[in-house]
Amino acid sequence: MAATRTNSPSLPMQSLGWKALPESYRIPESAPSLEEAQRYCGRLARTHYENFSVATWFLPSALRQHFYNVYAYCRISDDLGDEVGNAQQSLELLDQWEAELEACYHGSPRHPVFVALAQTVRQFGIPQHEFSDLLIAFRQDQTVTRFPTFDDVLGYCRYSANPVGHLVLYLCGYSDAERQQLSDYTCTALQLANFWQDVAVDYGKGRIYLPLESLQRFGVSEEDIANRRATPEFIEMLKFEVQRAREWFDRGLPLVKKVNRELAVDLELFSRGGQEILNAIERQGFDVLSSRPVISKPRKLWLVLRAAAGKLL
Repeated sequence: MAATRTNSPSLPMQSLGWKALPESYRIPESAPSLEEAQRYCGRLARTHYENFSVATWFLPSALRQHFYNVYAYCRISDDLGDEVGNAQQSLELLDQWEAELEACYHGSPRHPVFVALAQTVRQFGIPQHEFSDLLIAFRQDQTVTRFPTFDDVLGYCRYSANPVGHLVLYLCGYSDAERQQLSDYTCTALQLANFWQDVAVDYGKGRIYLPLESLQRFGVSEEDIANRRATPEFIEMLKFEVQRAREWFDRGLPLVKKVNRELAVDLELFSRGGQEILNAIERQGFDVLSSRPVISKPRKLWLVLRAAAGKLL
């Protein structure tokens, strides 16, 4: 990880990479007010990710703004790593972003996300590494495009997915190792489900998250993925990987009974949503190369209604 910094870069020093992203992402010359920063995070959360907005229906109103703040951080962090199109520029942006994170904890941040997040951090006592760990994964994306073993994939998930679960737990008043471990199982499973859903999409970005040891074990070549050939060997490999992801979901299930009802509803919604991705993969015969498996709108509605019913019981 890059060394921490105490001051954000001045506007003229910002990387050209910002031009590839929405103008609203850029670090302003002066900080907005807390109210302006909170509105910024709320807009970003509500307009970027419909499933996040759905999930917040089940949250206590007092927590909603804090979830918006955390989501805005995660959203922009992800885009800095994935939407710039230039690895060096992405790394520069991530350095500037981490400088703002450092200022959030120890200085005076200028970006609205960090102005809003500072209040969240103080109120819930969230350690800085829970945010900076995510940046490790986004930096890794710029240089690592293949994963030799499943353990290597899990190591990536440790930084790309698991910190998000920790952040949610902190916002809901939980900071113990037992719940964090159970959350890690669920977050890793969600990440795996997304990887298996997006094999073709990720290959288009130059990445293969399927372990190379699995390709070798089942006799699958990178050319099969490049040419979108869902060979019998590829089908068997995906079947194996989907089952492995299901096992990680199962490991995380006990967490639902160890948190309050509001959080349990959210966990249920996201966990079942991830499992529905796996079901969608299975329904199309594990061929994720010909077309991307998706959850139908009626199925999404069923998941939301089921979660809502659980809250009312």
